[in-house]
Amino acid sequence: MMETLEGGELCFPQLLNTSCRKPTRPHSEAMFLYILLSSISLLTVVLNQLVIISISHYRQLHTPTNLLLLSLAVSDLLVGLLLMPIEIIRIESCWFLGDLICALFYYASFIVTSASVGNMVLISVDRYVAICDPLRYPTKITQRRVKICVCLCWVCSAFYSSLILKDHLKQPDRYNSCVGECVVVISYIAGAVDLVVTFIGPITVIIVLYMRVFVVAVSQARAMRSHIVAVTLQRSVTVTAKKSERKAARTLGIVIVVFLICFCPYYYPSLAGQDTSSGALYLAFMIWLLYCNSCLNPVIYAFFYPWFRKSIKLIVTLQILQPDSCEANIL
Repeated sequence: MMETLEGGELCFPQLLNTSCRKPTRPHSEAMFLYILLSSISLLTVVLNQLVIISISHYRQLHTPTNLLLLSLAVSDLLVGLLLMPIEIIRIESCWFLGDLICALFYYASFIVTSASVGNMVLISVDRYVAICDPLRYPTKITQRRVKICVCLCWVCSAFYSSLILKDHLKQPDRYNSCVGECVVVISYIAGAVDLVVTFIGPITVIIVLYMRVFVVAVSQARAMRSHIVAVTLQRSVTVTAKKSERKAARTLGIVIVVFLICFCPYYYPSLAGQDTSSGALYLAFMIWLLYCNSCLNPVIYAFFYPWFRKSIKLIVTLQILQPDSCEANIL
């Protein structure tokens, strides 16, 4: 009777000596987590899908900036569509999908997360050039160059992730303490590299660009005050530029704050000089906080744009299905 009870608590009852134990979490707590995390996953998918449909369908939105938003939305959609559901399944802490899927899951997780961060940097660069060098923006930032940058972002993310997870991809179960577990441990050296490439480097670039945009906004505001006698057209252009800069500065500021909130806790073990283990309860929470950035990205980047709100109305009211709807005036 005791053996049966003990076997019932195991992920694989037939493997009494090597199987992991099932968690003893209360049913009500497990249901609450399932509902909460499933809602976050669904919201992430819906928001990013709206961004993808809007930019892909309406020809007026086929701009270099929106191509970057589209790439970001794709990476964030994959987080909500693939990574979040698998993490929800792992609430029971038993891994039934095998070693191969375990390796691919972490590999996909690193690729999508890295690509998402890379897209954020590209968007910051795009806004920096648009604000600080608007006259040469059309020649510097072309659709062809943006497409190349987006492709390089994804290719580099895949290559970088394969290097970070090299040992895990070769032997997915090397860090598992029992059968029914999917664990990856990032060494201190790999964690330090990941910290610089995925966190310190990108946030430094974003902050530097943000400060530069802020300086330009201040200098143009002073120029406005010192050139009161300028012609009406020139003054109008300056006022428009100033408004655009303020909007860009505010958006980038929110991006920085959200990025830090979502990523800082995840990289704390690396900052503290500790090994990063995916089996730790603390890290499980930090992973979900990091994933939530994918839910917030479309809010930050898209809800600030009036065209997105107009596009949502057209999609929800099914006007997007009308003939020639792709030629609609969205801007």
